[in-house]
Amino acid sequence: MESPNRPLSPHLQVYKLPLTGLISITHRITGTVLAIGLVFFVYSFCAIAAGAESYADLQSLVNHSLISLILILFVYALFFHFCHGIRHLIWDTGATFDKETMNKYAIIELAASVGLTLFAFVFI
Repeated sequence: MESPNRPLSPHLQVYKLPLTGLISITHRITGTVLAIGLVFFVYSFCAIAAGAESYADLQSLVNHSLISLILILFVYALFFHFCHGIRHLIWDTGATFDKETMNKYAIIELAASVGLTLFAFVFI
């Protein structure tokens, strides 16, 4: 028989993840996206090596608006993963483990990854 005072497990509709938890999950997702994106990266090198016709096919694929959006998100994933890696290096020193500082660094990390993505597409 179940006890009426027994607590229920928290679920996503009740439990709100902290910002650092969301950042951690996003870091894992971007790592997976980067691994999958390497397949396209290798494909692009193969298309370039295969000759002009194959390269033209690659260019027409990349010029599609959905693929362009995916490439922009891939670059964002790259910069986000990079910024979070730097944050882990800071954590390896044993610093910045209080809640306020962790949230501040999470916001800086998000802003830096967006800024680097914008810089990459505007100036490069």
